[in-house]
Amino acid sequence: MRQRIYLLLCFWLPLAAAAQPTTILPERERARIVDEILEDRFNNLLPQLMRREGLDMWIIISREYNEDPVLRTMLPSTWLSARRRTIMVFFDTGKEIEKLAIARYDVGNLLKGAWDIDVRPNQWEALAKIIEDRKPKKIGLNTSTNYAHADGLSSTEQREFLEKLPADYRKRIVSAEKVAVGWLETRTEKEMAIYPMICRLSHQIIQEGFSESVIQPGVTTTDDVVWWFRQRITSLGLDTWFHPTVDVQRADSQDFEHLRTFSKRPDKQVIMPGDLLHVDFGITYLRLNTDQQQHAYVLRPGETDVPDAIKAAFKQGNRLQDILTDQFKAGKTGNQMLLAALDQAQKEGIKGTIYSHPIGVHGHAAGPTIGLWDQQKGVPGTGDYPLLANTAYSIELNAAVELPAWKKTIRIMLEEDGFFDGQSFRYIDGRQTEIYTIPRQLGYVK
Repeated sequence: MRQRIYLLLCFWLPLAAAAQPTTILPERERARIVDEILEDRFNNLLPQLMRREGLDMWIIISREYNEDPVLRTMLPSTWLSARRRTIMVFFDTGKEIEKLAIARYDVGNLLKGAWDIDVRPNQWEALAKIIEDRKPKKIGLNTSTNYAHADGLSSTEQREFLEKLPADYRKRIVSAEKVAVGWLETRTEKEMAIYPMICRLSHQIIQEGFSESVIQPGVTTTDDVVWWFRQRITSLGLDTWFHPTVDVQRADSQDFEHLRTFSKRPDKQVIMPGDLLHVDFGITYLRLNTDQQQHAYVLRPGETDVPDAIKAAFKQGNRLQDILTDQFKAGKTGNQMLLAALDQAQKEGIKGTIYSHPIGVHGHAAGPTIGLWDQQKGVPGTGDYPLLANTAYSIELNAAVELPAWKKTIRIMLEEDGFFDGQSFRYIDGRQTEIYTIPRQLGYVK
């Protein structure tokens, strides 16, 4: 018991400087949670998806160091990669989903090894025998034009598999894209029980980074803060799926166009009083990801709050969020939501750009794409995918607002993670509705 308490404290204490610290679990506890969630997904979600799409057999094939993106999400906590060649077979018997591994090992406790190497030394022949014995009507393989996540079958693996598969069964092969996307995009009840904590933890790190404990105006650079975020993630025993960015808008001659692409963003800018700071930040914890963008303002001498004009600009960003999330209706495509939201924003005089995306086991995840920053008239393929229940999204967008005092247009760039339950949308851990101040930090509003 003492050892357990000590371990928990070791992970808890680094967050003591942040408001309402969130406990970060030791690895053993994380593994237990990951495996419990995975078992629940296999037993309850997988049958729904395969039957929804009329797929009675799904085969996922990967080799070590070239793992299928879907297979990686199906490995138990103690498997960090495929082993040699790992083949997963899911077959709907009508009563249950049979879960088999055509591999030298059982895959954890959930996929039973079904390859007797003494009987059939060739792995492909062992797979072919499994197929012939079960006589599936549709065999799904992970091939997809639209989603890299669902296109994990390599050309070599496909060729070798088909060479051993009887001709009659080759005719039954179909793309498993919709099942693969469904598996990746659907968030279960168990996942949504922990996702708020993960998003809250990410928010806490942003608040700490955008505070006087990290930023000393006139000394600290944007690059310093970026690397503080990276080090903080590592020190807490967490991971991230992208390198953070921190940038500045200020009363100078620089327009906001450089903020549109990563390649043109200046780095190592010294942070000064009067600057409007922006961060793009995310973490990976318990196999779920966050993606958040927030703002802070560096107070000038004598200032006690954010200037009213910047506050008003920020409100336009919040309003654009509302306009988009009001479009969340089951069955609408990403393109339909995008175009309707942009039309409404234009009617309200908001110069908005929307580039929102699904989030979950991947940062830029599978599901309906709701705009790209350089494709505001719709995104072919992924933008035509419909909105389904129990899916999560990063509401990512910006509002361009003229700021007379600065004689320029600024861009309010926001991103928050949310969940659609099939009836309504909600932010998983609230959203920023007031700009943080440095050195004095305003309360976080949900």
